[in-house]
Amino acid sequence: MHTQLERWLQDCKAGRQLSAHSIEASQRDIGVALAFWQGAGLDSWQQVKSADVRSWLADLRKKGYAPASIARMLSSLRSFFRYLQREGVLGNNPAQGIRPPKGEKRLPRTLDVDRAAQLLDGLPTETPEQLRDRAMLELFYSSGLRLAELTGLNLSDLDLAAGQVRVLGKGNKERVLPVGRRARAALQDWLRVRGQLAKETLALFVGVRGARISPGVVRRVLAHAGQAELGQHLHPHMLRHSFASHMLESSQDLRSVQELLGHANISTTQIYTHLDFQHLAQVYDQAHPRARRKK
Repeated sequence: MHTQLERWLQDCKAGRQLSAHSIEASQRDIGVALAFWQGAGLDSWQQVKSADVRSWLADLRKKGYAPASIARMLSSLRSFFRYLQREGVLGNNPAQGIRPPKGEKRLPRTLDVDRAAQLLDGLPTETPEQLRDRAMLELFYSSGLRLAELTGLNLSDLDLAAGQVRVLGKGNKERVLPVGRRARAALQDWLRVRGQLAKETLALFVGVRGARISPGVVRRVLAHAGQAELGQHLHPHMLRHSFASHMLESSQDLRSVQELLGHANISTTQIYTHLDFQHLAQVYDQAHPRARRKK
Protein backbone atom coordinates (compact mmCIF):
# COMPACT_ATOMS: atom_id res chain seq x y z
CA MET A 1 0.00 0.00 0.00
CA HIS A 2 2.83 2.35 0.87
CA THR A 3 4.62 1.55 -2.39
CA GLN A 4 1.61 2.50 -4.54
CA LEU A 5 1.16 5.69 -2.58
CA GLU A 6 4.80 6.63 -3.11
CA ARG A 7 4.49 5.95 -6.86
CA TRP A 8 1.52 8.31 -7.09
CA LEU A 9 3.39 11.03 -5.21
CA GLN A 10 6.39 10.63 -7.51
CA ASP A 11 4.10 10.87 -10.56
CA CYS A 12 2.59 14.06 -9.16
CA LYS A 13 6.05 15.56 -8.66
CA ALA A 14 7.28 14.51 -12.09
CA GLY A 15 4.17 15.76 -13.87
CA ARG A 16 3.93 18.94 -11.75
CA GLN A 17 0.24 18.17 -11.31
CA LEU A 18 0.32 19.53 -7.78
CA SER A 19 2.43 22.09 -5.97
CA ALA A 20 5.04 20.86 -3.49
CA HIS A 21 2.79 22.12 -0.68
CA SER A 22 -0.21 20.17 -2.04
CA ILE A 23 1.85 16.99 -2.47
CA GLU A 24 3.07 17.25 1.12
CA ALA A 25 -0.51 17.74 2.35
CA SER A 26 -1.81 14.82 0.25
CA GLN A 27 0.90 12.52 1.56
CA ARG A 28 0.00 13.45 5.12
CA ASP A 29 -3.77 13.11 4.53
CA ILE A 30 -3.64 9.71 2.86
CA GLY A 31 -1.14 8.54 5.46
CA VAL A 32 -3.79 9.16 8.12
CA ALA A 33 -6.31 7.07 6.17
CA LEU A 34 -3.77 4.32 5.54
CA ALA A 35 -2.91 4.05 9.25
CA PHE A 36 -6.63 3.83 10.12
CA TRP A 37 -7.35 1.04 7.62
CA GLN A 38 -4.24 -0.95 8.42
CA GLY A 39 -5.26 -0.74 12.07
CA ALA A 40 -8.59 -2.24 11.01
CA GLY A 41 -6.82 -5.17 9.33
CA LEU A 42 -6.86 -4.06 5.67
CA ASP A 43 -3.64 -4.80 3.81
CA SER A 44 -4.42 -3.76 0.22
CA TRP A 45 -6.18 -0.86 -1.49
CA GLN A 46 -8.51 -3.32 -3.20
CA GLN A 47 -10.00 -4.14 0.20
CA VAL A 48 -11.08 -0.53 0.85
CA LYS A 49 -14.81 -0.11 0.28
CA SER A 50 -17.15 2.87 0.54
CA ALA A 51 -18.16 1.75 4.03
CA ASP A 52 -14.48 1.88 5.08
CA VAL A 53 -14.19 5.44 3.76
CA ARG A 54 -17.27 6.45 5.77
CA SER A 55 -15.85 4.78 8.88
CA TRP A 56 -12.63 6.73 8.46
CA LEU A 57 -14.51 10.02 8.08
CA ALA A 58 -16.54 9.25 11.20
CA ASP A 59 -13.30 8.58 13.08
CA LEU A 60 -11.89 11.94 11.94
CA ARG A 61 -14.98 13.74 13.23
CA LYS A 62 -14.77 11.84 16.50
CA LYS A 63 -11.16 12.99 16.89
CA GLY A 64 -12.18 16.63 16.39
CA TYR A 65 -10.94 17.33 12.86
CA ALA A 66 -12.51 20.45 11.37
CA PRO A 67 -14.99 19.93 8.51
CA ALA A 68 -12.72 21.87 6.14
CA SER A 69 -9.79 19.59 7.00
CA ILE A 70 -11.91 16.47 6.48
CA ALA A 71 -13.07 17.81 3.09
CA ARG A 72 -9.46 18.36 2.01
CA MET A 73 -8.42 14.89 3.18
CA LEU A 74 -11.33 13.27 1.32
CA SER A 75 -10.38 15.19 -1.83
CA SER A 76 -6.78 13.91 -1.57
CA LEU A 77 -8.07 10.37 -1.19
CA ARG A 78 -10.36 10.68 -4.24
CA SER A 79 -7.43 11.86 -6.37
CA PHE A 80 -5.27 8.94 -5.24
CA PHE A 81 -8.06 6.42 -5.92
CA ARG A 82 -8.52 7.87 -9.43
CA TYR A 83 -4.83 7.19 -10.01
CA LEU A 84 -5.28 3.58 -8.80
CA GLN A 85 -8.18 3.20 -11.23
CA ARG A 86 -6.01 4.40 -14.14
CA GLU A 87 -3.33 1.93 -13.08
CA GLY A 88 -5.84 -0.92 -13.05
CA VAL A 89 -5.46 -1.50 -9.30
CA LEU A 90 -9.07 -0.51 -8.53
CA GLY A 91 -12.19 -1.13 -10.54
CA ASN A 92 -14.07 1.76 -8.96
CA ASN A 93 -13.40 4.69 -6.67
CA PRO A 94 -14.68 3.88 -3.16
CA ALA A 95 -14.55 7.58 -2.20
CA GLN A 96 -16.65 8.70 -5.18
CA GLY A 97 -20.01 10.16 -4.23
CA ILE A 98 -19.19 10.44 -0.52
CA ARG A 99 -19.67 13.97 0.73
CA PRO A 100 -17.65 15.49 3.54
CA PRO A 101 -19.46 16.85 6.61
CA LYS A 102 -20.77 20.37 6.27
CA GLY A 103 -19.28 22.90 8.61
CA GLU A 104 -20.33 26.41 9.40
CA LYS A 105 -18.91 28.94 6.98
CA ARG A 106 -16.52 31.06 8.94
CA LEU A 107 -15.16 34.28 7.55
CA PRO A 108 -11.37 34.36 7.27
CA ARG A 109 -9.63 36.35 9.96
CA THR A 110 -7.90 39.51 8.79
CA LEU A 111 -5.87 42.41 10.12
CA ASP A 112 -7.27 45.87 9.66
CA VAL A 113 -5.16 48.38 7.75
CA ASP A 114 -3.65 49.96 10.86
CA ARG A 115 -2.69 46.62 12.40
CA ALA A 116 -1.11 45.47 9.13
CA ALA A 117 0.94 48.68 9.04
CA GLN A 118 1.90 48.24 12.69
CA LEU A 119 3.15 44.73 11.99
CA LEU A 120 5.24 45.60 8.94
CA ASP A 121 6.59 48.95 10.16
CA GLY A 122 7.75 47.41 13.44
CA LEU A 123 9.88 44.63 11.94
CA PRO A 124 13.61 44.84 12.82
CA THR A 125 16.12 45.22 9.98
CA GLU A 126 19.55 44.75 11.57
CA THR A 127 20.61 41.32 10.23
CA PRO A 128 20.33 39.58 6.83
CA GLU A 129 17.71 37.23 8.29
CA GLN A 130 15.64 40.18 9.53
CA LEU A 131 15.87 41.91 6.16
CA ARG A 132 14.75 38.68 4.50
CA ASP A 133 11.82 38.34 6.90
CA ARG A 134 10.65 41.90 6.28
CA ALA A 135 10.89 41.40 2.51
CA MET A 136 8.85 38.18 2.72
CA LEU A 137 6.08 39.69 4.83
CA GLU A 138 5.92 42.88 2.78
CA LEU A 139 5.60 40.81 -0.40
CA PHE A 140 2.95 38.58 1.20
CA TYR A 141 0.76 41.58 1.99
CA SER A 142 1.65 43.58 -1.12
CA SER A 143 0.74 40.88 -3.63
CA GLY A 144 -1.60 38.53 -1.76
CA LEU A 145 0.53 35.42 -2.25
CA ARG A 146 -0.13 31.91 -1.04
CA LEU A 147 2.57 30.37 1.15
CA ALA A 148 3.63 27.85 -1.54
CA GLU A 149 3.80 30.66 -4.10
CA LEU A 150 6.13 32.70 -1.90
CA THR A 151 8.52 29.86 -1.09
CA GLY A 152 8.55 28.76 -4.74
CA LEU A 153 9.71 32.13 -6.07
CA ASN A 154 12.99 32.33 -7.97
CA LEU A 155 15.15 35.39 -8.50
CA SER A 156 14.14 35.39 -12.15
CA ASP A 157 10.46 35.76 -11.18
CA LEU A 158 11.04 39.19 -9.69
CA ASP A 159 11.22 42.34 -11.83
CA LEU A 160 11.74 45.27 -9.48
CA ALA A 161 12.20 47.76 -12.31
CA ALA A 162 8.71 46.93 -13.60
CA GLY A 163 7.35 46.51 -10.08
CA GLN A 164 6.00 43.01 -10.65
CA VAL A 165 6.47 39.35 -9.72
CA ARG A 166 5.62 36.22 -11.70
CA VAL A 167 3.88 33.56 -9.61
CA LEU A 168 3.10 29.91 -10.29
CA GLY A 169 -0.20 29.21 -8.54
CA LYS A 170 -2.55 26.27 -8.15
CA GLY A 171 -2.83 24.03 -11.17
CA ASN A 172 0.46 25.46 -12.47
CA LYS A 173 -1.39 28.60 -13.54
CA GLU A 174 0.96 31.53 -13.92
CA ARG A 175 -0.02 35.08 -13.08
CA VAL A 176 1.91 38.36 -12.92
CA LEU A 177 1.24 40.54 -9.89
CA PRO A 178 2.15 44.11 -9.00
CA VAL A 179 4.61 44.70 -6.17
CA GLY A 180 4.00 47.79 -4.05
CA ARG A 181 6.49 50.54 -3.24
CA ARG A 182 7.18 49.40 0.35
CA ALA A 183 7.64 45.79 -0.75
CA ARG A 184 10.03 46.82 -3.56
CA ALA A 185 12.17 48.75 -1.10
CA ALA A 186 12.25 45.81 1.33
CA LEU A 187 13.16 43.41 -1.48
CA GLN A 188 16.00 45.66 -2.64
CA ASP A 189 17.38 45.69 0.92
CA TRP A 190 17.18 41.89 1.05
CA LEU A 191 18.82 41.37 -2.34
CA ARG A 192 21.79 43.48 -1.24
CA VAL A 193 22.57 41.01 1.57
CA ARG A 194 21.15 37.80 0.09
CA GLY A 195 24.63 36.65 -0.94
CA GLN A 196 25.63 36.42 2.73
CA LEU A 197 23.19 33.52 3.19
CA ALA A 198 22.55 32.02 -0.23
CA LYS A 199 24.18 28.84 -1.50
CA GLU A 200 21.19 28.06 -3.73
CA THR A 201 21.39 30.26 -6.83
CA LEU A 202 17.74 30.16 -7.96
CA ALA A 203 15.54 30.77 -4.92
CA LEU A 204 14.52 34.33 -4.05
CA PHE A 205 14.28 33.54 -0.34
CA VAL A 206 16.75 31.23 1.41
CA GLY A 207 17.18 29.93 4.94
CA VAL A 208 20.17 30.19 7.24
CA ARG A 209 21.77 27.14 5.57
CA GLY A 210 21.59 28.78 2.17
CA ALA A 211 18.92 26.56 0.57
CA ARG A 212 15.40 27.53 -0.50
CA ILE A 213 13.37 28.57 2.51
CA SER A 214 10.77 26.07 3.72
CA PRO A 215 7.09 26.80 4.46
CA GLY A 216 7.66 25.83 8.09
CA VAL A 217 10.31 28.53 8.54
CA VAL A 218 8.00 31.15 7.03
CA ARG A 219 5.20 30.12 9.41
CA ARG A 220 7.55 30.48 12.38
CA VAL A 221 8.78 33.88 11.17
CA LEU A 222 5.24 35.22 10.90
CA ALA A 223 4.13 33.69 14.22
CA HIS A 224 7.10 35.31 15.98
CA ALA A 225 6.49 38.67 14.27
CA GLY A 226 2.80 38.57 15.20
CA GLN A 227 3.58 37.96 18.86
CA ALA A 228 6.37 40.55 18.97
CA GLU A 229 4.58 43.37 17.12
CA LEU A 230 0.88 42.72 17.74
CA GLY A 231 0.70 40.28 20.62
CA GLN A 232 -1.33 37.78 18.56
CA HIS A 233 -0.76 34.62 16.57
CA LEU A 234 -0.59 35.14 12.80
CA HIS A 235 -0.52 32.59 9.98
CA PRO A 236 0.54 33.23 6.35
CA HIS A 237 -2.96 33.09 4.89
CA MET A 238 -4.04 35.90 7.23
CA LEU A 239 -1.88 38.34 5.24
CA ARG A 240 -3.45 37.05 2.00
CA HIS A 241 -6.93 37.48 3.49
CA SER A 242 -6.02 40.98 4.66
CA PHE A 243 -4.73 41.88 1.20
CA ALA A 244 -7.96 40.68 -0.41
CA SER A 245 -10.21 42.42 2.09
CA HIS A 246 -8.36 45.74 1.88
CA MET A 247 -8.22 45.66 -1.93
CA LEU A 248 -11.94 44.94 -2.21
CA GLU A 249 -12.83 47.54 0.40
CA SER A 250 -10.95 50.22 -1.50
CA SER A 251 -11.69 49.23 -5.11
CA GLN A 252 -15.09 47.48 -4.98
CA ASP A 253 -13.79 45.52 -8.01
CA LEU A 254 -14.48 41.85 -7.33
CA ARG A 255 -13.21 40.60 -10.71
CA SER A 256 -9.85 42.31 -10.35
CA VAL A 257 -9.39 40.93 -6.83
CA GLN A 258 -10.25 37.47 -8.21
CA GLU A 259 -7.48 37.83 -10.81
CA LEU A 260 -4.96 39.02 -8.25
CA LEU A 261 -5.72 36.12 -5.91
CA GLY A 262 -5.66 33.54 -8.70
CA HIS A 263 -9.10 32.14 -7.83
CA ALA A 264 -10.54 29.89 -10.54
CA ASN A 265 -14.11 30.70 -9.45
CA ILE A 266 -15.41 34.09 -8.42
CA SER A 267 -17.53 32.40 -5.74
CA THR A 268 -14.28 31.80 -3.81
CA THR A 269 -13.53 35.52 -3.91
CA GLN A 270 -17.05 36.52 -2.91
CA ILE A 271 -16.42 35.61 0.71
CA TYR A 272 -14.51 38.88 0.95
CA THR A 273 -17.69 40.80 0.11
CA HIS A 274 -19.00 39.60 3.47
CA LEU A 275 -15.92 40.99 5.16
CA ASP A 276 -16.48 44.28 3.36
CA PHE A 277 -20.11 44.33 4.51
CA GLN A 278 -18.97 43.87 8.10
CA HIS A 279 -16.84 47.00 7.73
CA LEU A 280 -19.74 48.93 6.15
CA ALA A 281 -22.06 47.77 8.92
CA GLN A 282 -19.66 49.08 11.57
CA VAL A 283 -19.42 52.44 9.77
CA TYR A 284 -23.23 52.52 9.55
CA ASP A 285 -23.67 51.75 13.24
CA GLN A 286 -21.25 54.52 14.17
CA ALA A 287 -22.51 57.14 11.70
CA HIS A 288 -26.25 56.78 11.12
CA PRO A 289 -28.26 59.01 13.48
CA ARG A 290 -30.87 56.29 13.98
CA ALA A 291 -28.30 53.56 14.56
CA ARG A 292 -25.87 55.23 16.96
CA ARG A 293 -26.06 54.11 20.54
CA LYS A 294 -26.81 56.84 23.03
CA LYS A 295 -23.97 57.60 25.38
